[in-house]
Amino acid sequence: MKPTFSLILHALQGLLLVVVSRAYTVISDDALTSIPRPGEDFDIKNGKLLSPILQPRVPGSQGSTNVLKHFVDFFHNDLPQWKVSLQNSTSKTPVTGNKEIPFVNLIAARDPPWAKAGEVGYLTLVAHYDSKRTPEGFIGATDSAAPCAMLMHTARSLDEALTKKWAVMHQAGIKQEDYDLGLEEHKGIQIILLDGEEAFDQWTKKDSIYGSKSLAADMEATFHPALSTYHNAISSIHLFVLLDLLGEGTPTPKIPSYFKLTHWAYQNMATLEDRLRAQSLLLSSPNHPSRRSTSNSGRIRTNSQQLKRAEPKWFWDLDKSNDRWLGGLIEDDHLPFMARGVDVLHLIPNPFPTVWHKATDDGEHLDMDTVGDWTILVTAFAAEWLDLDGYMDVQTTKKRAANDQQAGNMVSKTEL
Repeated sequence: MKPTFSLILHALQGLLLVVVSRAYTVISDDALTSIPRPGEDFDIKNGKLLSPILQPRVPGSQGSTNVLKHFVDFFHNDLPQWKVSLQNSTSKTPVTGNKEIPFVNLIAARDPPWAKAGEVGYLTLVAHYDSKRTPEGFIGATDSAAPCAMLMHTARSLDEALTKKWAVMHQAGIKQEDYDLGLEEHKGIQIILLDGEEAFDQWTKKDSIYGSKSLAADMEATFHPALSTYHNAISSIHLFVLLDLLGEGTPTPKIPSYFKLTHWAYQNMATLEDRLRAQSLLLSSPNHPSRRSTSNSGRIRTNSQQLKRAEPKWFWDLDKSNDRWLGGLIEDDHLPFMARGVDVLHLIPNPFPTVWHKATDDGEHLDMDTVGDWTILVTAFAAEWLDLDGYMDVQTTKKRAANDQQAGNMVSKTEL
């Protein structure tokens, strides 16, 4: 039988899946435990990372400029080894007539220090930072201020481990020739914060994802030197992980597996979720020790004295024996990238949060335990993709966790 083009393409896709999956290294329980929680940096009033984003930020507005400056200042001051660039575009919209509205995307990347242009394959973590025009004063905390803050925390949490890993590789005598011969691969990380996701009037193919469409086209047209591993900027994206509508805790968020080619990444996320729940590292869990109840006598019941509740599952869609994939049902910032051959892992709940596009999508309606848990999970996934086991600050974080536990016990006794 002569193989058809579709069969050949399917075989090649399967081979690529094997290659990418093998490049993914599981981190230890100690490293998983060492990932820091955002803590007061996510305070909705004064938190260093989250609170400056919780303002109306319609493209072209002062709020948008303020939030973009917040991002730039964060990388400049906290993560100076990251390369930050801005990609600009303008477009007319259905509500602004002939007026051109500016859109500014931020791209922050950390590469191995010796890597040549066009030789780094990226894990690309993405969220949009603009907010909707209506209702007036709309904040968009889940949509997507909180996801932006999550990615900022993830970048900061992995930065030192990346420095350690690359220093060890350099000391071990890794040479550029090892990469040129395919014996090693360059791995880097990109954080992309997109502008103009929301529609100005009604969502259509023309009135939506303004920044994403511009950036994808620009990256496709940005060519690397001849004979580079990746011929242009967009081909260097190994995996495009898009976070959207995350931060509501009730009802429990449910994330489907949208795309067949990235089901392997979805499965790895699910495994990490299970491990974090097993180690009581997800504060939103109904069985977390922090959610202890008190008896009639005022004594605190431990989890062993309570009826254990069913553990929720965010990543529930593991059984894909059927071939029903929902990727085409939700339009979002991934579409221009996927149309150019980029693999996408879409972290968006279905159904959408109850506050979606309502005035109540504000900081007060975020479930902060859930926000922190998503941050830990995404950071853990990135740590595995970047092969950072052994480079996480385990000892220091264990001491910090012990101190936090001690402080928590003191609070509980005081409350009694």
